[in-house]
Amino acid sequence: MATVAERAGPASADVKPARPRRSLRQRLGGVAWGTVAWFAAIIFFFPVFWMVLTSFKPESAAYTNPPKFVFNPTLDEYHQVFSAGMGPFLVNSAIATVVSVLLVLALATPAAYALSMRPIERWRDALFFFISTKMLPVVAAIVPIYLAVRDIGMLDSIPTLIVLYTAMNLPIAVWMMRSFFLEVPSEILEAARIDGATLRRELIEVVLPTVAPGLAATALICAIFSWNEFFFALNLTSIRAATMPVFLVGFVTSEGLYWAKLAAAATLASVPVLIAGWIAQRQLVRGLSMGAIK
Repeated sequence: MATVAERAGPASADVKPARPRRSLRQRLGGVAWGTVAWFAAIIFFFPVFWMVLTSFKPESAAYTNPPKFVFNPTLDEYHQVFSAGMGPFLVNSAIATVVSVLLVLALATPAAYALSMRPIERWRDALFFFISTKMLPVVAAIVPIYLAVRDIGMLDSIPTLIVLYTAMNLPIAVWMMRSFFLEVPSEILEAARIDGATLRRELIEVVLPTVAPGLAATALICAIFSWNEFFFALNLTSIRAATMPVFLVGFVTSEGLYWAKLAAAATLASVPVLIAGWIAQRQLVRGLSMGAIK
C-alpha cells in the first residue's frame, strides 16, 4: 500500500513556489523610476506636441508671449502648405530615401557577414575604416563634392542624393548589422553547412530570416537619417531634386518666420517617418535589443 508521502508526492510537485513579495523599498523604488521615466518622456515629447498644436493655430496666434493654449483651431495653414507645392518635394524625399536604404542594405549585408561570421584578415582595421568616414565633418568635404558633382553634370539630381545618402549611412549600417549577425547561434550555421547549404543559401535562407528584426531596425534608422538630411540637399539641389527639409526652409523669409505654416509643414514631413516607425515598432524593439545581449 502506498504511503501518505508517496500519494502526496506527485501532487506536491505541481505546486509552484510562491513568488517572493517585494519589499516596500523595492516598490517605492519602482514607482520613483517609473515617475522619472514618464517625466523624461513628457519632456522629450513636448516639442512634438507643441509643433502639432501650433500647426492648428492661425498665424496671429502662433507666436505670442505668453503663448496661447486656448484658440480657435483652423486648417488654413495646412491648406496653404499644400498650395505651396509640397508634392514634388515629398516625392523627391521618398525616392531618395527608399532607394538609398535599399542600396545600403544590399551593400551592408555581405560586408557585415564577412566581418562577423566569416572574418576577413585585419577585420578590425576594416571596421575602423568604416567608422572613420563618419569622423570628417560634412561641411569640410562639401566643396570637393560640389565641384565633382558639377563637373559630371549631376547637380540638382536625385541620383546624386541617392549616392551620397548611401555613402552616409553605409558605415552605420555595417556596424549595426555586424552586431546582429554576431547573435546568430553557430549551431544553426553548422547544421546548415552539414546539410550542404552553399554560402548564398546560408546567407539568404538561414541568416537573414534570423536577423530580420535587426534589418528592420537598420533600415528604419537609415531611412530617418536620409529623410532628415538637409546639408547635401540644400547645397546640391535647387528645384528639380529639392527634398522636404529644403521645402521647410522656404517658410523662413526676410520678413520673419511663419510659425504656423512652418509647424504645419514640419508635421506633414514627420508623418511618413512616424508611420514607418509605428509599422515596424515590434521589429525595431527586437532589433535594437539583439546586440545588447552580450
